[in-house]
Amino acid sequence: MLLQILILILGFLLLIKGADVFVDGASSTARNLNISRLVIGLTIVAFGTSAPELAVSFKALMSNSGDMVLGNVIGSNIINILLILGVSSLFCTLRVKSNTIRKELPITIMLSLLLVTLFVDNLFDQSQVNMISHSDGYVILLFFMVFIYYLFSIIRKKTEVDDPNTLEDNPKYPMYKSIIFTLLGLIGVIAGSHFVVDSASSIAEFLGVSERMIALTVIAFGTSLPELVTSIVAAKKGEQDLLIGNIIGSNIFNIGIVLGLPVAIFGGISGVGFSYVDLILFLVSALMLFVAASNDRIISKKEGIIMIFTFITYYAYVIFG
Repeated sequence: MLLQILILILGFLLLIKGADVFVDGASSTARNLNISRLVIGLTIVAFGTSAPELAVSFKALMSNSGDMVLGNVIGSNIINILLILGVSSLFCTLRVKSNTIRKELPITIMLSLLLVTLFVDNLFDQSQVNMISHSDGYVILLFFMVFIYYLFSIIRKKTEVDDPNTLEDNPKYPMYKSIIFTLLGLIGVIAGSHFVVDSASSIAEFLGVSERMIALTVIAFGTSLPELVTSIVAAKKGEQDLLIGNIIGSNIFNIGIVLGLPVAIFGGISGVGFSYVDLILFLVSALMLFVAASNDRIISKKEGIIMIFTFITYYAYVIFG
């Protein structure tokens, strides 16, 4: 048992450090290629901080741990919005661009609604088991392409301009070092995911705890640490576009790639251990972000506290309910 806990901690350290190195390397590569900060936040940083979730999902699905895949995505998305944005708002008022409210947040809500609709088979036919099927994975990937098309439109039109006060014009590393760090970070993330999934499954089995509980708590918290660290640092530095882009992009990647891609490749997953409360909070968190941002284009400290309180209430239900 003690050995599994140590392996779990080692896995998380590899995930966090690997994601950190991956983001630095990938961001530096993007700057070398003269890609804008907005696109970096929505793609490179978002994908980099979602890399632990992706690696865990592939490993879990290959280990026939379907609940862990679904809980990983649902838990991470709830944590990203309610906890990470809530905590970040305590450091500074988060300003959200009108373009984000009109386009990126609706895409997030659309994908969240799609995931829930595809999953709740039992709601429409009580003889069915709630699951994300192989074909559902292709549908999710298809809708994810809407987001990819949107990103290409940003690059093509160049409608967003970076704030020169919030970024460095020069890349952190030369191109060759950027590529090396990107690859090393990716290796760390993949290795860490193996340790995390294997040890967490063993601990859950030893304690008699469900995979849903482990996935919504230990796995979701652990794989969301890169987003938390990145967001707090961005908030302290006043890089609000990077922060908001990181969270929104990560949530979109979580649904479209972290869940959709492995399901499309390996087949469907069931989620018999999940309640409708989990799915409702999954949707509510996305809607809370949209409402808070749409109200006055900012996420204030007061709104952040409400998010944190909602988060604590939900996880009290998960742990003690």
